[in-house]
Amino acid sequence: MFKTREDDHSYRFGDHGPKYLQRGPRSDIGVVALQPGQFFPAHKHQRIEENFLVIAGEAHLYVNGEVHILGVGDFLRCEPGEFHYVINRGTTPWKAVFVKAPYDPTDGVPVDWAPAVDAAENGD
Repeated sequence: MFKTREDDHSYRFGDHGPKYLQRGPRSDIGVVALQPGQFFPAHKHQRIEENFLVIAGEAHLYVNGEVHILGVGDFLRCEPGEFHYVINRGTTPWKAVFVKAPYDPTDGVPVDWAPAVDAAENGD
């Protein structure tokens, strides 16, 4: 048996990023948050699937370059090998529960990719 509280854990980057509630032995479980305008860089996993369940706000989550707009109640699974990038383009904080399995803290590969910024996003 294992029990914890979200408030007992910290986000990786202060007010955003992942916050792990459990690391192993079979999965990682936590929450990820992004403030308006913040993003999490593209990355992929070779063996791990990563699942997201949105619990607040809205974000654009790109999988292999294809955008998926995720709001409260939406669920998305990234298969092993699919790169993903998430950005909060809204005006309110975004938060999701994530589950990564199987557990492998070394299975993360950065991907040099970000979505193109169009004129509408720049206010032009």
